[in-house]
Amino acid sequence: MSKPTDDAVNLPFRPRARLLQLLGDQLIGSPRLAVFELVKNAYDADAEAVTVTLKGLQTANPTIVVEDDGDGMALATIRDIWLVPAHDHREVQRKALKRTRLNRLPLGEKGLGRFAVHKLGDYIELVTRAKGQSECVVRIDWSVLMEKQFLSEAKVAVETRKPEVFKGTRTGTRLTISKLRDATWTRGEVRRLLRQITSIASPFTHRSDRFETELKVPEHPDWVSGIPDVDVLLKRAPWYFRFSLEDGVLEWTYEFRGITGIKLAPRKIVKEAATLQIAQERDIDIYGTDQGTKSAKPKKVTADEALSDGIGAVTGEFYVFDRDQDILTKLGDSQLVQNFLDESGGVRVYRDSIRVYNYGEPGDDWLGLDLRRVNTPTRNISRNIVIGAIDLSLEHSNKLTEKTNREGFVENDAYRRLRQIVLGALAVLEVERKIDKDNIRALTGKGHDPETANITQPLQALRDAAKKHHISKELDPLINKAEKNYNEMRDTMLRAGLSGMGLAIVFHEIEQGVRVLHDAIEAGRSLDSVQVQARELVRILDGFSELLRKGEQRPNSVKHLIKRARDINRVRFRSHEVKLVCPALEDDAPDVERSFAFGLLLGALNNLLDNAFYWLQVRWPEGRSASRRKLYINVEMDFAGGPAIIVADNGPGFQDDPERLRRPFFSRRPDGMGVGLYYTNMVMELNGGRLVFPDAEDANVPDGFDGAVLALVFGQGGKT
Repeated sequence: MSKPTDDAVNLPFRPRARLLQLLGDQLIGSPRLAVFELVKNAYDADAEAVTVTLKGLQTANPTIVVEDDGDGMALATIRDIWLVPAHDHREVQRKALKRTRLNRLPLGEKGLGRFAVHKLGDYIELVTRAKGQSECVVRIDWSVLMEKQFLSEAKVAVETRKPEVFKGTRTGTRLTISKLRDATWTRGEVRRLLRQITSIASPFTHRSDRFETELKVPEHPDWVSGIPDVDVLLKRAPWYFRFSLEDGVLEWTYEFRGITGIKLAPRKIVKEAATLQIAQERDIDIYGTDQGTKSAKPKKVTADEALSDGIGAVTGEFYVFDRDQDILTKLGDSQLVQNFLDESGGVRVYRDSIRVYNYGEPGDDWLGLDLRRVNTPTRNISRNIVIGAIDLSLEHSNKLTEKTNREGFVENDAYRRLRQIVLGALAVLEVERKIDKDNIRALTGKGHDPETANITQPLQALRDAAKKHHISKELDPLINKAEKNYNEMRDTMLRAGLSGMGLAIVFHEIEQGVRVLHDAIEAGRSLDSVQVQARELVRILDGFSELLRKGEQRPNSVKHLIKRARDINRVRFRSHEVKLVCPALEDDAPDVERSFAFGLLLGALNNLLDNAFYWLQVRWPEGRSASRRKLYINVEMDFAGGPAIIVADNGPGFQDDPERLRRPFFSRRPDGMGVGLYYTNMVMELNGGRLVFPDAEDANVPDGFDGAVLALVFGQGGKT
């Protein structure tokens, strides 16, 4: 028996030979992504042209060939870098901002991209030649190397020879991969690969250098032909939007180009020094409830230089379509446009005009556009109607780190801020586009938003889903109650003269509840959680029924209403540094009584204060200018139509006509649903009054309040 010893032993790691194959297989998500990675490697080698050739795809021995005209490699480079996994020479080059002959910064930084070849096949032949050097040939047969137990025993033969491939003064690299692991490259897969590698360079920016890619399939040339001309299709987009944000300053251009056959004039807006509003990130649970952390401290609502720290200047370009069948047919080749949007819709990301995969791919919704569309259906755009690109500087976006698996950025603070920037800019596009969409609806006789349609169809879909999952007995009574509540509410609103758009807000809430409930049923969630969500849907409708009960109206003091709103918001006035000027609450100020539902009016007035707090932050951002925020509340006894509560501020004011401001789902806030002023107006109408937008002079607003002015007019009735 050996004697135990306390002596330390230094032992090296002894990686198995299969480690290199595992690196390629596990770090690269798909064969298409592996080819994409090899094309990026050619870019780093200063190639100007890359050709990918798929040979013998439906034979027993298919091959993939990737050839470029880049700088190539000498024997020393193969020995000291290419055969050294995780070599950091690209990372060092990038951090030192050392640019290549073609003024490029390297995309690679981890030294693992070359192992993409091992994702594709078991036999690799590399032929490469650097300027003034011999041609080098590297052959790797994994079936032989895998027989070796340890990596240190896995030798790779490197041959040098007179140039046979890169003759004369030519340089470059040719990789031939055979014994493919996935030999079933179908026509659809090939066309997806074609879109992928041809999208590596941004089509929206002009490069100082040339970088072109080509895909060849010799036996099936038709597989890569007939791809629609992207430029032609983009010219058919009715909407175009471009923005840039640098040092906290936003510039943007919006264009509605017009639609053939619809008599609506084109419209163009250019803003050269605008403020970018930023939407706050929210955590939404499976029931659609906001679980975000709340803070009394005001959140920053406008962009400053700090927002772009580690991101640099951000530019974006968007082409937006309309999938309404009547409009699609006017664009020409409607099926071609729809197929193009299905395959290419979304927002891609580029750095130095080279694509960061997999943003903008089918199934990727990095901006959450589709969820936002559900939340605000008539305004927000979804992925399947937009072709967009975000361009960043590789040099200045140093805090955006690509994941090792090559599928996007690490989701750190810089990534979160990038999303805020892009979503804030998109909100500008969405608001302007909604104005044109509303005008189109008015001209085409589709004046009502689709959300006002009958609720029967989505509720029937719920019943069908419940039946399919054998839970009809438990859910049908709740679904029936939801339908009964909705129909009663519709009838009440129609009797109150709130037809058409008046149902939009109700439908929006119930539609969102229906959608979440339907997804929960289809996902096979527990019966308990599904029933909870169904009861939540009924509760939403009960809440709206409460809103429509007019029996709660009784004589109330307008002065008391204002005082209550002020007291509720005392903390916010302090934390937002807003100076309140309120003559209505002075001791000698007269009071007036009117008959109204106190709780509803309090909610309506609070809505106006919410808006004021937000827009005051937009005009006067946090810092020294915050102290200039002011809010004015008073009662005008002699206002046209009856006494009115006047609310005014010194924010940026309104830029839209009153009719549009009162519509649901219209808001210039990036995270706004656009129901606040609509709700306020509905409450006033249900209580015999109205919401109006007077001039400051008509409302007797003192000097210094040059922003928004609103009036809650009570009417002449109900005096006590």
